[in-house]
Amino acid sequence: RRIYSRCSRRKLVRMKMFVGGPNLRLDDFSAAPFLSRQCASLSSGASPLHHSRSRFHSSLVKISAKPRKSSGGDSQAANGVPASDSSAAVSINKDIELQLETESVATVSERKKSKKNSGKEEVLVPFSRTRAAVLKENQETGGGHGKLKNVLIVHTGGTLGMDPSTSFEIKEDNRAQTKLKPGTGGIYKTGLQPGYLDDLLVHVPELELMANIDLRVVFNMDSSRVGPNEWIKIGRILHIYRKDYDAFIVVHGTDTMAYTASAISLILVGFGKPIVFTGSQLPLLNPRTDARQNLIDSLTCATAGMLHEVAICFGGLLLRGNRAQKTSTQVYRAFASITYPPLATLGVDVEWNKTALLEEPVAYRPRFKLESNVIRVPIIPGVDPRIAYGDIAARGVRGIVVEAFGTGNMPDQRNSGWLPWLRDITKKGVLVYLTSQCQTGTLSPELYKSGSMALKYGVFSANQMTPECAAVKLMLCLAHHDLQVDFPFAGEL
Repeated sequence: RRIYSRCSRRKLVRMKMFVGGPNLRLDDFSAAPFLSRQCASLSSGASPLHHSRSRFHSSLVKISAKPRKSSGGDSQAANGVPASDSSAAVSINKDIELQLETESVATVSERKKSKKNSGKEEVLVPFSRTRAAVLKENQETGGGHGKLKNVLIVHTGGTLGMDPSTSFEIKEDNRAQTKLKPGTGGIYKTGLQPGYLDDLLVHVPELELMANIDLRVVFNMDSSRVGPNEWIKIGRILHIYRKDYDAFIVVHGTDTMAYTASAISLILVGFGKPIVFTGSQLPLLNPRTDARQNLIDSLTCATAGMLHEVAICFGGLLLRGNRAQKTSTQVYRAFASITYPPLATLGVDVEWNKTALLEEPVAYRPRFKLESNVIRVPIIPGVDPRIAYGDIAARGVRGIVVEAFGTGNMPDQRNSGWLPWLRDITKKGVLVYLTSQCQTGTLSPELYKSGSMALKYGVFSANQMTPECAAVKLMLCLAHHDLQVDFPFAGEL
């Protein structure tokens, strides 16, 4: 019963049929690895919950066909099977071992393939069979899964996959709530496989009813450590598997998700398939987590056939990736698109804003090179940039996002230094984007004398681009001289 309680209804029915006779059905996605871990738990006297959260690869676990003898003479009781069903127990163990051996071979093959394609750190998490195996069986048997879309979940880290026991503690006044332990934020296991991935389909069984799921761990780190090198790595993974899947979901930390989503939308211009970023404010294993709903909502949007761009799905909103910003550290609706309407709102129904969606692209042009020496500079009253920042071109800075007042205004007195400083650095080849410190409204620097002078010096107006997207776009344009800074690539302007 403990084994069955952690399975979806479909797995429960199939396992009941199997335990009642010799026809074992362990080919239903993660049933085999999951059942093997639970049987191993029962045979060793340990709790099934303990092994369900273990970090080791389930495909390497094997159950001996030889029953364990107990002191009471019930040779099968230790394996969780009545003595009268001893032959069935041996059959179960043999079939489990055969299935695991098959999975182990497939896993090794996939690891070699993934290592060759995208470097050492990418691994195939063996909680499910390969997509090719699923499709082959569906073609032979006419199974329902063949009608579902094929989705690759790319894991990069973040709160969603964190282990609550490591970084969270229960509040004394309310045991249903948890809080982050001081000093533990951003701490991740050194291994590439976070704990929740072993049984993802067990924790969120709805996912397998919605799509054929594959999962790859590119890296597992706090998003504050994710930068241009990691953006390129994620982009290459998506590029490699572009033709193999119908949609992609990227699990990412919230702190820099807006930067990464902007980067992917720009380096994979014209990708033509849904790339949905998501994460959570609380870990998947937390009692009050928002991770389950965000994953289900992301998969709903990714497989709807409406989306052809990079988006962020979070807190019931689907937002354009390069227009979104993180606006809260506490509420579940942590992201907003202040200068652009949501692409969809998810409640009882999914309400699509069709006029806000990008049309399906006609050409795909990936670019895997970025110039990372770009900074953001807010204008502060009384600060002379010649003193505060000096000759930044001499220090290797190639691009600047200047955050001006209001519609693009700034101090225009000679002794304030902003206009002379901008004139000097643009002459030295530094690309400058002008954005606003205001969250809403249009950017119109030409309305003021200072803004007009800045435009004459070669400063570019970022229009309604977020500062995050403006910084990433400068990185791309600096690395590819054929690109124009003021030309829209993916709906960012």
